[in-house]
Amino acid sequence: MRPTHGRAAPAALAALAALTLLAAGCGPQQPATGRHGATPGQPAGAAEPGGFTLLATGDVLPHTEIIEQARKDAHGRGYDFGPMLAGVRPQVSGADLAICHMETVYGADGGPFTGYPAFTSPPQVAAALKATGYDSCSTASNHTLDAGADGVRRTLGALDAAGVRHAGSARSADEAARPALLKAGRATVAQLAYTYGTNGIAVPEGQPWTVGLIDRDTILTDARAARRAGADVVVVSLHWGTEWQQEPDGQQRALARDLTAARTGDRPDIDLIIGTHAHVPQAYEKVNGTWVVYGMGDQLAGYMYNPQGAVDSRGNQSSMARFTFAPPHAAGGRWNVTKAEFIPQFTDVDRDFRVLPLTEAAPRGSAYARARDAIRDVVLSRGAADDGLTMTG
Repeated sequence: MRPTHGRAAPAALAALAALTLLAAGCGPQQPATGRHGATPGQPAGAAEPGGFTLLATGDVLPHTEIIEQARKDAHGRGYDFGPMLAGVRPQVSGADLAICHMETVYGADGGPFTGYPAFTSPPQVAAALKATGYDSCSTASNHTLDAGADGVRRTLGALDAAGVRHAGSARSADEAARPALLKAGRATVAQLAYTYGTNGIAVPEGQPWTVGLIDRDTILTDARAARRAGADVVVVSLHWGTEWQQEPDGQQRALARDLTAARTGDRPDIDLIIGTHAHVPQAYEKVNGTWVVYGMGDQLAGYMYNPQGAVDSRGNQSSMARFTFAPPHAAGGRWNVTKAEFIPQFTDVDRDFRVLPLTEAAPRGSAYARARDAIRDVVLSRGAADDGLTMTG
């Protein structure tokens, strides 16, 4: 991230203040066991027997104002990030497997905690992610080394304690070499994660495994190793792209082509790519028969400033990606995506930074409806609707 979004909070965006939208309306490690069955009232999708739904969301980015809101929501008992995420809990917990992106690292319990430019977040974020329904998070980002190796250790320790798996950073070479394997339906799902860089902070000497850096050959080697370790489905989380650019850049498009083209025998090495970092929603696209989400946008962030220094609500817009996978007809075959969906969502900075799904129930012409439509236009801008991607609530 650049300095374009780290200033003190301005007056809230008045255009949204009067609007109301109820959130409810709108050796490898052994695999962790995922959920089976949806939250009442929120079907997880049309997964056939043995299949599963996978839901992924964008950057969790606790700016100073987010940390302060969590302190207020805790009512004198530390920090509580749960209320900010509660609006999307039905969607997240309703999936068989839910993946988030934890962009920042955690400080020691009790602080100090900081926002931009060097983020150190309260470790209570991890408990909120678990309570929302997340099973695993990618942790490779340009902020992974903001607090050095100690920050990585604290972050992964807090996620472990909360029961949230993780991929993209590691405390040892052995940990880095083991893919995160998760169970969903009848499938074993591997999550791998990488970032384009670390804001110029050097990787700790002698510890190259501390954070996964984007390298085509490394990613493919890891994906093939995950398959050998028992993964039926390989998901790659990439922190990439150009900030504030909604069109995927050349690196994203080229890497997506290369990664999705790679095969071992008749089977692709990677089954799904999910992207973060740009701070604005980006397109979904089917590349070489594999779904690529170039960027989901920020799921939870404070006041966002664009490169011109203006508050820009696009930095609080994002999408949830939901894919339904069906088992192969023959052993060793590919698990196919039978349903591809996205759910627009928005962090409402004027309503205590609550994250809301933007459904068709949003009043016509309202700021919520305009945000929903803007997200839809970007997500579908590279022809994904022709390949069956649909918007849902």
